[in-house]
Amino acid sequence: MVLPQRPAQQLGGLAISCVLLLLGACEHNNPAMKVYPLSRREPHDALAVVNQPDGYGVHIWIDADTRTPGVCKPRWNADPARLFNGNGSAPFSSGLASREEFFQVVNNGRVNKMLRRESEALCQTRAPTASFEWVEPPRQDSEVVIEPLPPLDRADLLPNPSALRREEQQMLQAEPATTP
Repeated sequence: MVLPQRPAQQLGGLAISCVLLLLGACEHNNPAMKVYPLSRREPHDALAVVNQPDGYGVHIWIDADTRTPGVCKPRWNADPARLFNGNGSAPFSSGLASREEFFQVVNNGRVNKMLRRESEALCQTRAPTASFEWVEPPRQDSEVVIEPLPPLDRADLLPNPSALRREEQQMLQAEPATTP
């Protein structure tokens, strides 16, 4: 036999259910997270994400991959800079934040939407005639692609210091003496 519940008990159960539902929603999408463009060198090349107290967060760098003719897509660096003073008037970044933090923030819908918008704007600036192709940022270590650096040419290398010194000595010896 089920005893009828009093209205106060029903409201208490409903209130607990609502609180649990709200807590679950907050776990997936942090409304307190602040997301805004914060350029490094040119417009649209980075995004600031304030995800910690006191204005700390990550500074995600955005690059454009234009190696395929007629196509521009984002190239991701999963090692973001640490953002400081993100809630202040002069935010800046220094050092590195963790990849785990990068993966955590790119899973946020607002961050992902802003990354896409800024990536598309950067591609429009760098390759205006190319079509934009969205590539999702990596969400775990196994998805991170490390781009190899191009090989150095001989012209990129510094000369041998001993050989340079010998050449300087030979040039000094070959100069005619000047009279005062």
